[in-house]
Amino acid sequence: MIEKYKDMTPLQMRHIIREGKFTEPTSGLCPGYAQANLIILRKEHAYDFLLFAQRNPKACPILEVLDTGSRFTRFVAQDCDIAKDFPKYRIYEKGVCTGEYTDVEQFWSDDLVGFLIGCSFSFESEMIEAGIEMRHNTMGCNVPMYITGIDTVPAGVFSGKMVVSMRPVPPSQVIKAVTVTAALPKVHGSPIHIGDPSVIGIKDINHPEFGDPVEIKEGEVTMFWPCGVTPQSVVMNVKPDFAITHAPGHMLLLDVKNVELKE
Repeated sequence: MIEKYKDMTPLQMRHIIREGKFTEPTSGLCPGYAQANLIILRKEHAYDFLLFAQRNPKACPILEVLDTGSRFTRFVAQDCDIAKDFPKYRIYEKGVCTGEYTDVEQFWSDDLVGFLIGCSFSFESEMIEAGIEMRHNTMGCNVPMYITGIDTVPAGVFSGKMVVSMRPVPPSQVIKAVTVTAALPKVHGSPIHIGDPSVIGIKDINHPEFGDPVEIKEGEVTMFWPCGVTPQSVVMNVKPDFAITHAPGHMLLLDVKNVELKE
């Protein structure tokens, strides 16, 4: 599926997604360009979430906050409608996911505020260039994501556990993986944990809460990065009356290049 779109620009892919022609996970698309997670909240909760993101920058690195009621980005992408340009969305009502949709225009109202959050899919192309396999790409599935026992720093009404994504890496490439990702703090940066999943509260590595399980080969080290699905964990915990998020793994493709996010 990804191979068919390998030469597309982010703008071209957004148009394809907007037309409903691509509804799959976006890992591997538009290498070299950043991708973004999404949470949309009512204005009454927007300041608290902005403060939450500021206090939890590894899990929720903000790339853009849209004006109240606006569906269109101003800085990270041109001709970009956040209600139509993600391949798949989730609607949460009082903390419960009530449905998945490929377009959320029908749910839009003028009191909504959209937040675009950096995504680890952005640094995957950098890891691949460094010779590190992305197992979920090899297997043609979504990256595994887990709700951990790691508490986020509360802000206003928002609190909850951090979500992480996992990639298995050979021991000889662990330092390289840390170095490559640490250079991109705006898309989660360095790992939050390396090694035994139980240390961060993951009970079963083969049963992620989001995404798909992947093969972990003999001797490989499990590496865990903070994940932009953390807001969904928080929404499930604090139960605001309404929220829109991306479906895990189904990101917004941005016009911003990874090199522009390096520090």
